[in-house]
Amino acid sequence: MTTSLTIKIQEDLKAAMKSGDRATVSALRLIIAAIKQREIDTRKALTDSEAVVILNRLSKQRKDSISQYLAASRNDLASVEENELKIIEDYLPEQLSSEEIESKVLSAIESIGAKSLKDMGKVMAKLKAELQGNADMSVVSEITKKNL
Repeated sequence: MTTSLTIKIQEDLKAAMKSGDRATVSALRLIIAAIKQREIDTRKALTDSEAVVILNRLSKQRKDSISQYLAASRNDLASVEENELKIIEDYLPEQLSSEEIESKVLSAIESIGAKSLKDMGKVMAKLKAELQGNADMSVVSEITKKNL
């Protein structure tokens, strides 16, 4: 864990430990554990972009948990997940707006020459390389389907 993003997370963990903020310490340890697990699995240090992919996954997991807890009327557990989500999102790059995503999708469709949904895989492969970490890929997929 030597990239600038992971160093920042480590420094923020130290600051949270000194200030006694248990919720932040817990969330940051969760992030660090996920990053270290991925490094162990791949046997290499992660780049910032790879760490952002992990943060996106953690963010999506928190959003799913929040919706399930709210559906089950467990507001106490949902608030814990919401706090973790806020901390995770602090380390994510700013997400693109729907208009920006649509512009990128239309550009990709035009450059590939996609005509129907059969070409969606090619379009998504191009967009994934370009937008990973800057946009929710499920939103990108929906916009791509709409435009094909």
